[in-house]
Amino acid sequence: MSLRLGFLTHVQGRGADLAQTYRDAQELFVAADELGFDIGWVAQHHVPLGGGGLPSPWTFLAHAAARTRRIRLGTAITILPLEDPVRLAEDISVVDTLSGGRVEVGVGSGGSDVEYAAFGRDVARRRELTTEGLAVLRTALAGGEVGTPGFTIQPPPGDFTDRIWQGVFSGAGAAHAAAAGSNLLINRAAYGYEEPTDEVQRPWVDAYLAAWDTPRAPRVGLSRFVYPAKDRRTALAQIGDDVHRAALRFPGFPPNLDVDEALRRFHSFYGHPDEIVTALRQELVLPVATDLITQFNPAVPDQDNAIRALELIATEVAPALGWKPRQEGV
Repeated sequence: MSLRLGFLTHVQGRGADLAQTYRDAQELFVAADELGFDIGWVAQHHVPLGGGGLPSPWTFLAHAAARTRRIRLGTAITILPLEDPVRLAEDISVVDTLSGGRVEVGVGSGGSDVEYAAFGRDVARRRELTTEGLAVLRTALAGGEVGTPGFTIQPPPGDFTDRIWQGVFSGAGAAHAAAAGSNLLINRAAYGYEEPTDEVQRPWVDAYLAAWDTPRAPRVGLSRFVYPAKDRRTALAQIGDDVHRAALRFPGFPPNLDVDEALRRFHSFYGHPDEIVTALRQELVLPVATDLITQFNPAVPDQDNAIRALELIATEVAPALGWKPRQEGV
């Protein structure tokens, strides 16, 4: 199975002008579409990030659908326990219809106490709620009756058999996702561990693949912080402060860590494209991934630098790893 290339944005900016932050994120989708990226992903956040955050990803993706032609549109993730799964299925089906069948659905449990409290959900039940919600969502997106006898969602959904993903944070969670027949989403970094992220996460993916018993081939989406620039010094000047600040306030990270340790904790690949390719070739999870999902978060580079980084990923980094851009009309 050939490698697919994606990018993920948390729709985060630097100031109070959220309209500009959202416009900038839309422009990244347009640029990625023109560069041949296979999938553009957004993350859902109800609690504001520093300078942004996207609570309504399907509204955002509906707009992106109108501005793009070929790139697929997904969430990594939608926080499923905080959604009515029937309403969510309707939103997904509308965006899928408007986009010509380009939607990918990534769901997960989240874990923010504040977000769960705001929506009147019990955070201690997040895994149970995710399982229950996913069962309803799958039925709805398969055109089955949900909620009450005789009710099916509108518009009639397309085939979502191989388009539902689950984000996980453990081997047990990965095996559970496999049993549900979901594709797998692996986060950019493994938090709460001293070992390198790929050493921690590779057993999770192995557990997923071992538990997979669905006839179709599984997909593994690997999210990584990838930021190419002219050289390592230039990249560091553009992302280092942001990553350092994020690490200093990140729960579970040690206090007073320096920039290098912050970048390590976020499992960052940055610098000249050749350096990034060399480092990614040593990545333990990438050989079993079907999708490489690149992101800049928690860095918030200037828009011109962000677009330039996407260009370098699409023209120098990903092709060296075996990715081929989509052709016109494909």
